[in-house]
Amino acid sequence: MDARAEHLISDLQLTPHPEGGHFRRIYESAVTVVCLGRERPALTAIHFLLAAGEVSQWHRIDADESWHWQEGDAVELLVFDPVSGAMASTVLDRSGQGASMHVVPAGHWQAARPLGAYTLVACTVSPGFVWEGFELLGEGSEVAIALVKAGGLPL
Repeated sequence: MDARAEHLISDLQLTPHPEGGHFRRIYESAVTVVCLGRERPALTAIHFLLAAGEVSQWHRIDADESWHWQEGDAVELLVFDPVSGAMASTVLDRSGQGASMHVVPAGHWQAARPLGAYTLVACTVSPGFVWEGFELLGEGSEVAIALVKAGGLPL
């Protein structure tokens, strides 16, 4: 693993994420809301790091998630709309070639991979992230088959 990525994991106190990579929640709003029958913070934020060879596996959450590029190499963010079947790819970085942030709408499937040694992003979720609203994609599911047909990388 890249030395800077190792340093960030240690310095930011990141731990392994179930979808891949490393993370730590850095903010949770004291204000709570009820959304989809769940009480949750109004807003949450994490640091999220993907090193070379790591991926954020296909997953979705029940709230809007904004990815904010912070440091390192570019990251490719794939988003699949399960209603329309449309696949989109966005590169996040600050080189001027990619966007510095991107919002994944609630319920859309997403996956990401670093395009170099490592990428550090901040992800904000509103209404705030709760584990009950998180779902990893099952391998043989209808959505997995649709992703292959839409050209999604088998991350």
